[in-house]
Amino acid sequence: MNAVVLERDLIAIPTSEELVARAAAMVPQLRARADEIEKARKVPSDVIEMFKEAGFFRILQPKSHGGWEMNPIVFMRVLNELGRGCCASAWNLMILGVHNWEFGIMNPRAADEVWGEDNQTIIASSYAPTGELTKVEGGWRLKGKWPTSSGTDHGKWAFIGALERNEQGIPIDRHALLVKREDYEVIDDWFTFGLAGTGSKSLMIKDAFVPDHLAHSMVDYKLDDRPTNYLFPFAMIFYSSVSAVILGFAQGAIDVFIEQMKVRTDNGSGAATRLSPYVKDRLANAVSKVRSCRARMEQMMAHCTEVVERRELVSVDDRIHYMLDMARIGRESEEAVLTIYKCTGARGLFSSNPIQRYLRDVLAGANHITQDADNNAGALGGYLLSGELPPLLYGKPDQA
Repeated sequence: MNAVVLERDLIAIPTSEELVARAAAMVPQLRARADEIEKARKVPSDVIEMFKEAGFFRILQPKSHGGWEMNPIVFMRVLNELGRGCCASAWNLMILGVHNWEFGIMNPRAADEVWGEDNQTIIASSYAPTGELTKVEGGWRLKGKWPTSSGTDHGKWAFIGALERNEQGIPIDRHALLVKREDYEVIDDWFTFGLAGTGSKSLMIKDAFVPDHLAHSMVDYKLDDRPTNYLFPFAMIFYSSVSAVILGFAQGAIDVFIEQMKVRTDNGSGAATRLSPYVKDRLANAVSKVRSCRARMEQMMAHCTEVVERRELVSVDDRIHYMLDMARIGRESEEAVLTIYKCTGARGLFSSNPIQRYLRDVLAGANHITQDADNNAGALGGYLLSGELPPLLYGKPDQA
């Protein structure tokens, strides 16, 4: 099946700066709708359509199917901006949009099948390997329940994560498998204190067959003839996309804090709050954390881009350092928001104050497995001291 490339797909590819400007222009309206989206517990279709029209889903999509095949740092910069407005909406774009990169590392038949009739079809996911995977002739069988499929109401397919085990039950590979919408049930169980608007519901699969061409290993990292922007490690792109959007949450909280403190006065003395050294100090330290995180992300992607443009793989030594660098973005974004939140006093408690939502959302986002700074620090320490690597993250057992 050949991909359908419509006339609108043939427009000039925008620059990174143009795409970031489009995202920045959306921030005010996204912020204005954040309460509505949180109460609805899902991102409305018109917001997703707005992201489509802006071209955000094309950033990582292969050119063979109407995408722009751009360097992933462009997507991350867009997420940095959108996270300032509505955290849930930005999170949905992060999850749903990064899947388009995944097709660049798969059998081309997968993209043909999913995008053959509509190259703007959206794919959801749940990568936690909680279900049961069985190898059968020509493919795999899947069954079980998978949690936290963000933005799943908008997906017509879903990537499902599962472990392949040997005869002794020991995991030997970690797969992502594409499942059609008719093969899974969406369970509305997303009731949370943070990122409530992401609609991250569970998926139930009773018994689905997935052909081999719709599956791939998430840890089998090797050099092949794929285009350059798909030579980055799978985990690096997914983990750093989560980091990028959380970084946007922190910047959004800083934006609101500055707006409020510029006009706030002390209830007792009437003095301008902006003159308080305590407020100034905390604001500056929060800004420094966010800027440092952004600089780390840019440096990582610049270095890894140099590597893949030489048609080389990013080394394990670099990858394990960068995985901690990215996980610490969640930790430090959380710290940045907490730092300024302590200046808000009782005002920061009211649901009418958007800063409390940024705090809850950054806390929820930083709890994502990709932002686990503790275990990633332990992994790096273990690697530096003895060369040990965590299983099924830096390669299959015979690669790591």
